[in-house]
Amino acid sequence: MIAFVGTGLLGSGFVRALRRRGETVHVWNRTAARAHELADSGAIQFDNPADAVRGASLVHICVSDDAAVDAVIEQLRPGLEPNAVIVDHTTTAPVPTAARTTRLTADGIAFQHAPVFMGPSNALNATGSMLASGDRAIFERVKGALEPMTGKLIYLGDEPGRAASFKLMGNLVLIFVSAGIADMFELARAGGISGDDAAELLNWFNPAGGLDSRANRMLHGDLSQPSWTLAMARKDARLMIESAAEGKRPLAVLPAIAAEMDRWIAKGDADQDWMVIGTGARK
Repeated sequence: MIAFVGTGLLGSGFVRALRRRGETVHVWNRTAARAHELADSGAIQFDNPADAVRGASLVHICVSDDAAVDAVIEQLRPGLEPNAVIVDHTTTAPVPTAARTTRLTADGIAFQHAPVFMGPSNALNATGSMLASGDRAIFERVKGALEPMTGKLIYLGDEPGRAASFKLMGNLVLIFVSAGIADMFELARAGGISGDDAAELLNWFNPAGGLDSRANRMLHGDLSQPSWTLAMARKDARLMIESAAEGKRPLAVLPAIAAEMDRWIAKGDADQDWMVIGTGARK
């Protein structure tokens, strides 16, 4: 039997997928109505976490943040079976995650952090990616149960906070990409171009495919041989900022990037490839 604590959008998708595979699933959610919605899938709702996890060999947690994870673990501990493994899918910070793992291990509780790059539809259809790090022996105990839940299961090593770090890094990229697209729409509208027309740009100019090569060049490339100098990139950034302002559509993200460009130019790097601004990662 499996228990699932936290049945929001992501957790509900996981529960429905588990039920499709014939698993017996106990559920609890702080807002009881969210758990009650899963009754049609055959999941069994409980009024408190301790009752929900009683008898479960695997306890999944999918809540909002570190504080919520700690709170719900304390609530469920009275019902936790001695050999159960807690698998936490919550996006949490690396340091508290490592501390939580150490604390639970000292108490004899097996804990596996397994954050995901998955939305509700991914959880329902077992696509997307799931990360894991920490004690290899615990990972091996739950690997067979986790693999059917996702399209790709990635073990990142024995440091308990490592998966949390990678999850935050991935989300950072998603946030920056989305914010960059938002700035693109603002610049487009400043020039009288609709959002739909601007989005067509990404059909035939798709820089996302080169993200890995850009990262590799920042880390290892010879930036003294530029394909686009920092000075010219900064000039283009100025044109973008000025054009958006003239159309009364100020940009949110680009001015901060321009300020970082200015910092590197002041250091004497104007003639380097513009990706020099990311070479702090080499240190």
